[in-house]
Amino acid sequence: MEDSMKTIGESLNNFQAALRQSGSSLEEFIRENYAQKWISDDIYHIMNIRTVFVQACTDFLAAEGLHNIEKVMLSILTDPLAHDIEHTPTIAYKGHTYVTTHSMIYSKFMACSNKKIKGIYVDSPNIRLELESPTNIQRGKYLADFSQIDVELRRNRYITIEDYYHKQQQVTQILREDFAKITNFFERMIAAAMEALTSQCADNLKNLGVAVEVPKVPFPSFPKDKSVKKYGAKEFEEHCGKETPAQFFWITGLFRENYDLVYPYLLADGKKIDLTQVDSSTIFNFDIIAKSIDAKTGKQSPAREILSGAIREWLFEPIVERILDNRVLSVRPVIKDGNIENIESLGGYGPFLYFTSMKNGDGTSLFPETMGGGIGIERTLFALLRGEKVDKVDDITFFGKNPDSHPLYLF
Repeated sequence: MEDSMKTIGESLNNFQAALRQSGSSLEEFIRENYAQKWISDDIYHIMNIRTVFVQACTDFLAAEGLHNIEKVMLSILTDPLAHDIEHTPTIAYKGHTYVTTHSMIYSKFMACSNKKIKGIYVDSPNIRLELESPTNIQRGKYLADFSQIDVELRRNRYITIEDYYHKQQQVTQILREDFAKITNFFERMIAAAMEALTSQCADNLKNLGVAVEVPKVPFPSFPKDKSVKKYGAKEFEEHCGKETPAQFFWITGLFRENYDLVYPYLLADGKKIDLTQVDSSTIFNFDIIAKSIDAKTGKQSPAREILSGAIREWLFEPIVERILDNRVLSVRPVIKDGNIENIESLGGYGPFLYFTSMKNGDGTSLFPETMGGGIGIERTLFALLRGEKVDKVDDITFFGKNPDSHPLYLF
């Protein structure tokens, strides 16, 4: 602790010296970058909106019969993520090394193992040390630590590996039915939250100069592969947003995380599908994209992703292959006599992968079939409130740690 305090003190001394050299002071920096925001009317209105939004979402989830679970902030395993971040912070405790939470993705799968539980939700902590903008441009969307409402539901289809291999038409039909269920679930959650905002936060929205709409269900939907073919890979979400007047819409079928279902992925002959031929119709995941609306002109801002989710890989064999193909691990687990012979080579994945291989007494898989997603609270507020008062993600937080903002975060 003393060493850490000394290091922090040295950083602050260097930072203060740099401020002096530029003709400024620590007081001016605190006042300009923190205090003025904390005492402003804008942050008051934003926090009212945040409170109503979070409460409406959690009220909806509880009313749907989901259970709230505890936060997991420290583990041997966290979300590997498909995009680049600087590194995963580690903490030494009780003689072992733990990682901080990128997201609770694996925890919420396992929390759905109990057959009596319909699903779970949690306001999960997230620490992601995002890389700074390579061009020193304020991107206005990343935070080093942020809140996310994570949701996961059991599917209860009990599809075996034999079904997976030999009943592709039937399995595909079931997956499409479940995909429709989970997208409808999140549409209804968003609609409930927007209804709460329009009824309880009209004055707050007016003062920020923005409007929200209670969306019609179903939302407009755009398959990623067709959208990229039409608009190109860069900013295709924004182009899709220009196609629809709706404030919320879907992008579906994004080849991304190792746990987002691709079906079929493995074939009965032991081979895998040709990954160059994977299209959005075989990728069972989705993003909700949102725009802000200027209250005076009705003009909409460029679209931003606020929620990501999917039907999840649920069988041991494809789970392992997806992890290998996403280069999260380089070796398969070797399971024998209740143990993993090469557990040292699997990092923190050993216990998780063993659990995915376990069976109930009746021979069915202990690892659950699930579907779900996570909605970023700060990301959603930023997407909806951008306008004359909100320019970057820092503006909707008290203590936002945007990698493109300050060289040192003071609070």
